[in-house]
Amino acid sequence: MEHLIELDKKFFLLLNSLHSEELDQVMMYISQTIIWVPLYLLLLFLILRKYRNDSWLPLLGILITIVIADQFASGVLKPITQRLRPSREPSLEGLVHIVNGYKGGKYGFASSHAANTFGLATFIWLIFRENLKWCLLLFIWAAVVSYSRIYLGVHYPGDIVAGILIGVLAAFAGFKFTQWLGNITKRKNSVT
Repeated sequence: MEHLIELDKKFFLLLNSLHSEELDQVMMYISQTIIWVPLYLLLLFLILRKYRNDSWLPLLGILITIVIADQFASGVLKPITQRLRPSREPSLEGLVHIVNGYKGGKYGFASSHAANTFGLATFIWLIFRENLKWCLLLFIWAAVVSYSRIYLGVHYPGDIVAGILIGVLAAFAGFKFTQWLGNITKRKNSVT
């Protein structure tokens, strides 16, 4: 395990060292949720257009996905593992590129940004599989947001990988639950 942690630190330092003054602010913006509101509104529009009266099911699925992903990453793993963020790791002091003094919270394993963005991207892929290129763009978006966390010095690559796995699993759970709920609703409506 120690060997993996050291590899994670080395890989982090390599990726974090690939910075430029021009990209610093871009990565700060990419990492913020508010900048993605137009994307979320577009996804909402697409869901409403495709599902019409049944739009509540995929919207509930997204909500379930995000809650599971975010709570498992932040509410369960971070307090249990208590792995310091690279920006707060004493052994890396002076080696980590930090933007605008931003260091994030105390603990970083696993990345909630990676869990939430990959959870959303996976859920959208599950409901819009026929539109593969748009879904691919969402996965690229999730990867860029996740990378921004390494760039900013607040997550190790291992934090990101764990977050991705959590998000993907949460999306499948949210999707399966809404499929089950949709089947129950259809059966109930066909009986009445």
